[in-house]
Amino acid sequence: MRVIEITNGAGPAEALTLAERPDPAPGPGQIRIRVHASGVNRPDLLQRNGLYPPPPGASDILGLEVAGEVDQLGEGVTRWAVGDRVCALLGGGGYADRVVVDARHALPVPDALDFIQAAALPETVCTVFANVFEAGALKAGETLLVHGATSGIGVTAVQMAKAAGAKVIATSRGPAKADAARALGADLSLDATAGDMADAIRAFGGADVVLDMLGADYAALNQAVLNPFGRWVVIATLTGALAEIDLLRLMMKRIVLTGSTLRARPADEKARLISAVETSVWPWLAAGTLRPPIDAVFPLEQAALAHQRLEGGSHVGKIVLTA
Repeated sequence: MRVIEITNGAGPAEALTLAERPDPAPGPGQIRIRVHASGVNRPDLLQRNGLYPPPPGASDILGLEVAGEVDQLGEGVTRWAVGDRVCALLGGGGYADRVVVDARHALPVPDALDFIQAAALPETVCTVFANVFEAGALKAGETLLVHGATSGIGVTAVQMAKAAGAKVIATSRGPAKADAARALGADLSLDATAGDMADAIRAFGGADVVLDMLGADYAALNQAVLNPFGRWVVIATLTGALAEIDLLRLMMKRIVLTGSTLRARPADEKARLISAVETSVWPWLAAGTLRPPIDAVFPLEQAALAHQRLEGGSHVGKIVLTA
């Protein structure tokens, strides 16, 4: 099968090269997927730069989510059949023609979606569900503040929060991105390059949950605009990992500060999360209230261009590779 490898194990986007490896075979409880499309995510960039190694037992090939057709079943698999359209959450291996995955980590591709759209779902939707709805405990009528609202995670968080009956405040860089977030359903969409945003957020009523992908540079803002009993959930640190926290303010507001990663979670925990997502989120896809916006599509052999597009920061929505 064709795969994308990283020359010398790490490097710039140009280090991504097309290679061949033997087709994998599914073990007990696994399925093999003939990959039609793979999502591109920021953790892929980190791994390419040698900063995010795969967890023990995971493939060294990049790629945390795919969509395609089941083409082989491992022993004991009963839910899936050869030919089923599935998308799946991976620990690695997505930038390839075929991948094996725990059968419990796969989801049916919704009828209304093609493989490109479906490949943009598993990593993104699971991340939002685990952090906004489980760790952040967002409820209908509350307000979610999303930083980086036009990223792959951001566009999904905006739509999922709205589908759940919450209000959304979106921040993004530049008026075009602010318009894009507003078009996706954000109730208040702010251009982060236009000056301090705290007054506008407080005037809107503040935030009950913050989904923070930016880290240090936004720490003061988050503390200022979170409402009493607010939840601040950190999932990335694009502006830095070391931030100043006013502990007295956290105490007075009873703010909960938490964070998580997804890739290294145990297989059973991922299976639980996938099941919860299918129950809670898949009906939104069927109803059309959630759709993954696709920014750009590249063939597998142009993975370097896909990474350059993501690193450039001008994208709105997900970037996908087609096998």
